[in-house]
Amino acid sequence: MRDAYTRSLASRASELRNHQTPAERKLWFEFLRTHPVKFRRQVPLHGYILDFYSPSLKLCIELDGRSHDGQAAQQYDAERTRQLTASGIRVVRFSNAEVLGQFVEVGAAIDGVCRGDAPF
Repeated sequence: MRDAYTRSLASRASELRNHQTPAERKLWFEFLRTHPVKFRRQVPLHGYILDFYSPSLKLCIELDGRSHDGQAAQQYDAERTRQLTASGIRVVRFSNAEVLGQFVEVGAAIDGVCRGDAPF
């Protein structure tokens, strides 16, 4: 991971950790922080800041708010996912609304991905 670490984004990643969205805060403090698979928050890798990253599984969990709804944002997200996937990182996306409104289901989906049971 050291080769992929983007030092220039480290201060921004720290800033984002200190100012999480409500969905990020909920997912972290109520699920991922104590998950058996170790996750890290706001990890600068490959020129991007990943919302949540499990180094052992090379798994990235991204939470998307309304700013990701536009066509330009979706194209950016698709390219970002393509580049991360090409680097061997699996990307799973949930909307903020899913995390806040269907929390149990999101947790189950993440567990399934971690176990290798889910189709993500």
